[in-house]
Amino acid sequence: MRTLYTFSIVLYTLLAKCLSLWNKKAKLWVDGRKSLFPNIKSAINPNEKIIWFHCASLGEFEQGRPLMELIKEKQPDVKILLTFFSPSGYEIRKNYEGADYICYLPTDTPKHTEQFLDIVNPAAIFFVKYEFWYNYIHQAYRRNIPFYSVACIFRPQQFYFSRYGKWFAEQLAQITHFFTQDQASADLLRTINITQATVCGDTRFDRVCQIVKHAEEIPFFADYCRNRFTIVAGSTWLPDEKILADLMYSLDFQLVIAPHEIHEKHIKAVEKRFADFSPVRYSQIVKNNAERTENKVVIIDSIGLLSSLYRYGEVAFVGGGFGAGIHNILEAATYGKPIVFGHNYKKFKEAADLIQRQAAFSGKNSAEIEKIISLLYSQEDFRKESGNNARQYVENNAGGAEKIYYFCC
Repeated sequence: MRTLYTFSIVLYTLLAKCLSLWNKKAKLWVDGRKSLFPNIKSAINPNEKIIWFHCASLGEFEQGRPLMELIKEKQPDVKILLTFFSPSGYEIRKNYEGADYICYLPTDTPKHTEQFLDIVNPAAIFFVKYEFWYNYIHQAYRRNIPFYSVACIFRPQQFYFSRYGKWFAEQLAQITHFFTQDQASADLLRTINITQATVCGDTRFDRVCQIVKHAEEIPFFADYCRNRFTIVAGSTWLPDEKILADLMYSLDFQLVIAPHEIHEKHIKAVEKRFADFSPVRYSQIVKNNAERTENKVVIIDSIGLLSSLYRYGEVAFVGGGFGAGIHNILEAATYGKPIVFGHNYKKFKEAADLIQRQAAFSGKNSAEIEKIISLLYSQEDFRKESGNNARQYVENNAGGAEKIYYFCC
C-alpha cells in the first residue's frame, strides 16, 4: 500500500509540473521546490535544536502560530523551521519573523523524506490540522522523533474510519500524540485503537485573542461608526453582496464591506451593486486624508484591515456562507459582536457552537438574513447579549497552545 501511496505522490507532482506551464499557482508550487535541499542544507546549522512546524496553507499557519511563538518565548535558543504545502501560505508568510527557516514541504516520497530529515534532524515535529503525510510520519516513527498532530479534527465520514482505511489508520497510529479540537475527534480515534489523544481545543482561539490585544486603532472608523448602526461585512462574495445591498433598501444602516477579492474588476462590481448608497473606497478616503464621510457604504479595497475593523460595527456579517463555506468568524466573536452568515457552515464547529449560544445566526436566503438583521437592529439588549456570548465563547476556549506546550516541551 505504501508503494501505491508513493506512486500517487509522484503522479501528483508530475501533474503539477504539467499545470505549471500555464497555471500561476502550480508554477509557484513547482518552482518553490527547486534547489530546496541545497538551500536548506546550507542554511541550517546541524548543532541547532530545531522544532519543525508544517502547515498546509495560511489557515493552518494561524493555528500553529500561537504555539510557535510560545516556544520561541519560552525557549529562545530553539530554532523554528516552518514549511508550507501551498503557495497561498508560503508566499504570504515567507518572511514571517517568528520562524528561523521557512520553505516548501518536499514531496512526500521515501527518498525526499529521508533526505529532509537527515538535513533538519528535528527535535520534534508538529503538523497542523488535516496534514497527514504518511512517509514523513513513518520516517519520524522509525527515527523516534516525537511527531504531534495539532488542532486536528476528525469526522466519521473520513476514510480512516471506514473498512477501506485500515492502512491509513495504521499510519496515524504511528503519530506520537494528537491534540484534538474536540472530544468527538478523540472518541473517533479510539474507534481505530488510537488512544494517544488529548482534547486541547482549537489554537485559533489563542491567535484571535492575540490579534485583539495587538490590533491597531483606526480613528476614521471609530468616528464613522460612532452612534450609527453599522454592519461590518468581511470576506464577502457576490451572493453575500447582493443580499446586503437588498437589505439596505429596507433597513437604515451603514456598511463597511471588505470583499474577499479586491482586484479592480470586483471592486467596481461592488461599487455598482451599492450605487444607490454613495459607496466610497477606503483608499480614496486615505488619499484625501478625510476625517469623516457621510457615505453609507465604505468599501475596503486593501488587505490587512479586517481583523481590526470588526470592533467598530454593531453586527458582523461574514461571507462565504452562500458558497463554498464561511470564512473566519472568530475575529468578530473576539470583539463581542453578534455574527450573521449564510447556510453553508456545517464543517465549522465554532459556527455551530456560536449558533447554539445565540451569538451567531445563519440564514438560507435573503428573507431569512433580513429577519435576523432586523431583530439585531431593533433589539439592542438582545444584540449586546449575543455579542457578550460570542466574546465569552472565545475566552473560554483559549489556552490550547499552553496546554500543548507544557505537554510536549
